[in-house]
Amino acid sequence: MSRLRRKDNEAELAVRRVLHAAGYRYRVHHPVPGQRRRTIDIAFTRAKVAVFIDGCFWHGCPAHGTQPRSNAAWWVAKLAANQARDEDTTHWLEADGWLVVRIWEHDDPRGAAGSVAAVLRGRR
Repeated sequence: MSRLRRKDNEAELAVRRVLHAAGYRYRVHHPVPGQRRRTIDIAFTRAKVAVFIDGCFWHGCPAHGTQPRSNAAWWVAKLAANQARDEDTTHWLEADGWLVVRIWEHDDPRGAAGSVAAVLRGRR
């Protein structure tokens, strides 16, 4: 687990590359307004669009998320807390006028970037 990258991981970089190649400019690991310890993976500050690229294990993907067998009770609580924090962050940003886009790490980077681009075109 310690070898997994928390930020700038492969899925994040792939989506960022496609967005950048399409001409979009964004902020990386931008702090969530009013929440000191939380960050937005890809933030379009002028359009107020927040993009989160969620890992299947850590954020409980319905298709690929797994539950460890060792210390199962602790992991259930930990993963549930992660999902609750994700929901809280989404509600916090939406209350501040942001539009939140959540992408799973297993999603195709081109398709994910296309979805983000469509959202950005809709916000203008």
